[in-house]
Amino acid sequence: MSGVKTPLIKCPICKKDVPFDDPNMPFCSDRCRIVDLGNWASEKYVISSPATDGELEKESGEIE
Repeated sequence: MSGVKTPLIKCPICKKDVPFDDPNMPFCSDRCRIVDLGNWASEKYVISSPATDGELEKESGEIE
């Protein structure tokens, strides 16, 4: 063994450590991959629209 450790990331679903070279990466298993796909399909995840300058100013309290 060369003593070099493979970098690890956390599975976005179950938070287990996943080696960077794992074929399921970024997931730890097919189960977590399917759960993630189901979350997208059921619209649990959404991509928000960009905020306009007016919305940003209103949130920061700059507009009275």
